[in-house]
Amino acid sequence: MSAAVVTPMIAGLGPTELIIIVGIIVLLFGASKLPELARGSGRALRIFKAETKGLMDDDDKTDAQREIDARAAEADARRDADFDAQHPVRRTDDPGTPGSPR
Repeated sequence: MSAAVVTPMIAGLGPTELIIIVGIIVLLFGASKLPELARGSGRALRIFKAETKGLMDDDDKTDAQREIDARAAEADARRDADFDAQHPVRRTDDPGTPGSPR
């Protein structure tokens, strides 16, 4: 029984395909332009990550704000329930007790 050799694949591409793609990129852009291309790609990736992190922070703030709003609404409901229990409401269309003036 022999163990199978597993090679990592990136986006469904094996090592041979990746080497061919890198070779084509070198032919298209030239060896002198590759460092500049890599720097530009790195900057773009850094900016993208920063923007993504900013959006995630905004979502976290939104979640925190929702939590605060939910707690405030719960406290308001509790306060209203306590007020209603302490001050019963009398209906105005209630005829009252017998013998009372109308």
